[in-house]
Amino acid sequence: MSEANKELVRRLFEQIFNRKNFAACDELMAENYLEHALAPFGDREPGRVNGPQHIRAVAEWLLAQFPDGHMTVEAVVSEGDIVAARVLGDGTNLGKLNGVVPPTGKRFSAYASHWFRVENGKLAEHWATRDDLTTMLQLGVVPRPGPP
Repeated sequence: MSEANKELVRRLFEQIFNRKNFAACDELMAENYLEHALAPFGDREPGRVNGPQHIRAVAEWLLAQFPDGHMTVEAVVSEGDIVAARVLGDGTNLGKLNGVVPPTGKRFSAYASHWFRVENGKLAEHWATRDDLTTMLQLGVVPRPGPP
């Protein structure tokens, strides 16, 4: 079961985010999904959502900001119904960041850790810790500290 759970997470990033195969949302995501990850500049967790609809909206939102975005799953571990992945994301900012900050035209490359709970062969819950500071520094949204 552990290998099947790890493969679900790999498929999520490869099929939905890298290949833009949104049909995979229904295959991989539980309808009753609990999202704990905040969007950058967000102030609350989404909570209970429709999994396939939510992950498609997240992918579309992210790809609107980074049309060439790519996620590389570098490591995946699993124990019981929990799967954790270390993911390197990169891309060029060509759309408004979170619909707020004008596009910078700059590239970023930063890591995130994603944790999922699997239920009945589908992803049912998600937590994320992203390195948003590194991303914002690379995009020039946040100035680097130090002398001018």
